[in-house]
Amino acid sequence: MDTSWHRPALLAEVVGQLGARPGGWYVDGTVGDGGHTQALLRASAPDGRVLGIDRDPRSLVRATARLLPFNNKATKAGTPARFTPARGSYAAMTELTRQAWGNDAQADGILLDLGLASRQVDAPGFGGSWQRDEALDMRFDPDAPGPTAAELVNTWPEAQLASVLAELGEEPRARAIARAIARAIARQRPIATTGQLAAVVSRAVGQGASHRSGRRIHPATRTFQALRLAVNSELEQLTAGLTAAPELLKSGGRLAVISYHSLEDRIVKQALATAAATCLCPPGLPMCVCRHQPTLRLVNRRVIRPDAAETAANPRVRSAKLRVAERL
Repeated sequence: MDTSWHRPALLAEVVGQLGARPGGWYVDGTVGDGGHTQALLRASAPDGRVLGIDRDPRSLVRATARLLPFNNKATKAGTPARFTPARGSYAAMTELTRQAWGNDAQADGILLDLGLASRQVDAPGFGGSWQRDEALDMRFDPDAPGPTAAELVNTWPEAQLASVLAELGEEPRARAIARAIARAIARQRPIATTGQLAAVVSRAVGQGASHRSGRRIHPATRTFQALRLAVNSELEQLTAGLTAAPELLKSGGRLAVISYHSLEDRIVKQALATAAATCLCPPGLPMCVCRHQPTLRLVNRRVIRPDAAETAANPRVRSAKLRVAERL
């Protein structure tokens, strides 16, 4: 296996749960390095298609290069390109899909893998890891007009920063960290790099931090998570994407979502349950008055997790949770 590529989580499970088949049309809303897309293209050969969406243009370049052989074979056979890259957010998947495939296009399957690509952690340029000292950016799209993580850290009031760290990072020491950041900035030293931020957080909470599982994690892990979610409006994008997906799916088409932490999984679980519910009335009413019509059927009420072999081979997937629903 080429270790330079991100190793996709739950690969066989995703392909199987989406029911990938020849001629199928699929949307990978978080294409990354193209690992899941590659598997979907193989399973849907010879004429299946995948639209690969990503906010990170660097990911699209890598995925397009990796998947070029599928398009070369299609060209030789005189058929349309099998892989189409699209720069943008999966929240806009309806517009992006119809731009690529036409106004009446519908998908046989949609995948949202909410994790980071390994490159965004291991390679320089993203500005979202404490493992190297570089500009504190964290934007998936480096050309996006929104603020960088450095701009948020240096301009937010202490109380707002503490609130975001507690809510988005589930950080129990949020107030202490926000106070330490405010004091560091007050010394006329803006926090501009990942290394500076990691050092401030480490001094505030100590060099080691325990996860609920007993596993030791870097003390800045939750702070970096919170800032990345805020910079990229990830939870808002997720809610919008989960709303858009059912309308883009064909009847019988499936939506598969892989989440990696409780905030994401809670949103996914609730959104799928709401879409699958036959009634949304408050408890206690003698009869249903909401007239809610379900659009999805839950395929797995219990999450699908990586097995021991996958977790041992790729520890980064240990927290992955796959939920699947089918369009009615």
